[in-house]
Amino acid sequence: MEFSYEVKDSYAEVRADGRLNMVSAPKLREFVTDVIAGGSSRIVVNLENTAFMDSSGLGALIGCLKAARQAGGDLRIAAVQPQVKMVLELTSMDRVLTAYASADEAFRND
Repeated sequence: MEFSYEVKDSYAEVRADGRLNMVSAPKLREFVTDVIAGGSSRIVVNLENTAFMDSSGLGALIGCLKAARQAGGDLRIAAVQPQVKMVLELTSMDRVLTAYASADEAFRND
């Protein structure tokens, strides 16, 4: 899995490309922690190129959400693919991690 980020006007967009599973989940946590440490506590994780997520990946997203909130910000997800959406819905985590159509929409009204 590849991670990259870009700082926008009011948030940082983290792109996660590949499979978000038990191998890549710790890398996502570390990557987002580094982005937060760099001064961006409002994060959008763009999942446009993430076709698969397992429970480890879900745990990583929740851990990243917690880290962002502890830093005074928030974490949102965008461009969620069908399999990832299914995992969120089956675990009812779609109520905690609201999915937005695009990264630009995630913090548009804040």
